[in-house]
Amino acid sequence: MEKILIGKIVNSVGLKGQVKVYNYSYEDRFEDLEKIYIKHKTDFTQYEIESVRNQKNMIVLKLKNVDDRNGAEALRDREVYILEEDLRELPSDTFYIRDLIGMKVVDFEDSKEIGVLTGVTQGSAQDIYQIKTLSGKEFLLPAVGEFVKEISKEDRLIKIKLIAGFIDEGIEA
Repeated sequence: MEKILIGKIVNSVGLKGQVKVYNYSYEDRFEDLEKIYIKHKTDFTQYEIESVRNQKNMIVLKLKNVDDRNGAEALRDREVYILEEDLRELPSDTFYIRDLIGMKVVDFEDSKEIGVLTGVTQGSAQDIYQIKTLSGKEFLLPAVGEFVKEISKEDRLIKIKLIAGFIDEGIEA
């Protein structure tokens, strides 16, 4: 079963074995979980979650069998994972970024291949798609309905509407 990275332990909290996690996922992700996996070099160890609380944009976890500060400190700088089966079911028009990366990007009008989606930048009013063209050039596209016309998870295909200026002059799409 594939494991999905959702955070990183950045510190211990208090004396009773709590850890502070920088959350890569959505805000209430940890409240739904019963267990997490922590990566130790190349292996993963499963930990049951005893309690979860938020503290200044961070998550504080109490993990079963981590009962003192030394145990929590030993987990510092380790990545936190969940199993793929623990991912939430998304609405039909919403996608996990990991599912979008690598999708083929084609022109909505004529289905001509443009390139591949290589990244998604979040944090602004809308997501920004990073697309690498067949010629190796890259451009950015706001992920809004005006430009992103269709996404097919089954076909691994994104259909976009291009307008002048998205791709530099002379770049073959």
